[in-house]
Amino acid sequence: MKIACLSGKGGAGKTLIAVNLAAAAGKAVYIDCDVEEPNGRLFLKPENVQEYTVSSLLPDFHADRCTGCKKCVQFCRFHALMYIKEKPMLFPEVCHSCGGCMMVCPEHAITEKPKPVGTLEIGNHGSIRIVSGILNPGEASGIPVIREALKQAQGPTIIDCPPGSACSVMESIMDADYCVLVAEPTAFGFHNFKMVHELAALLGRKCGVVINKQETPYEPLEQFCAENSLPVLARIPYDPEIAALTADGQVVFEKSKQGHRIFTELFEKIGGAL
Repeated sequence: MKIACLSGKGGAGKTLIAVNLAAAAGKAVYIDCDVEEPNGRLFLKPENVQEYTVSSLLPDFHADRCTGCKKCVQFCRFHALMYIKEKPMLFPEVCHSCGGCMMVCPEHAITEKPKPVGTLEIGNHGSIRIVSGILNPGEASGIPVIREALKQAQGPTIIDCPPGSACSVMESIMDADYCVLVAEPTAFGFHNFKMVHELAALLGRKCGVVINKQETPYEPLEQFCAENSLPVLARIPYDPEIAALTADGQVVFEKSKQGHRIFTELFEKIGGAL
């Protein structure tokens, strides 16, 4: 069972939900796919951490074999190759590591070489296995790191997605069984929530909503959920205890009776929906 937690914007409470769902699940895998700034580890504080390098494959051109046929340049739909000064030139930032240029080269003048793009940190918090994907500074795409992190899924898995609705989010929820859409009950939060719901709907993912930091119902959000048959799984109040525990880097499920009840019920509702 793979449960993906996503939100249309940063600060809505996506990591709060993901971390505490993993705690409520008990024996589970927590995967932080927010590789540009993974912060689930700040709460779960993994022990016995092991680090692994993540690399992507880039084409390596051998000038002594290249005849200048330009078939590699013509093949690349991502425009990662140009032919300049009698040799191919690579733009690694837009290369998708598909290997197609190597396959179409009639002279076998292209091989592949690994380029480190990030790391995985894997540790434990009690019975929770924690996988944090970390993108190297300056890298254009975190998708290679996300793909490697998702390979660690096993049994009940909670996926902490990047914020927004870009390609990295799509990659994170591609194989999810259920998407928890974390909504902030404000005009700005609602606007971005609709975009992330559209992405999940396009991919045919089953969804439910958690409304975080709710003081009073935000009517446009309530109406949207009703019109789109989106079940509201939980309403987390704007509560001083939850805010203080979160600010202190604590797992709310473990430290608060109210939090324990909220996230136990949330996990049970998701299990029932699946």
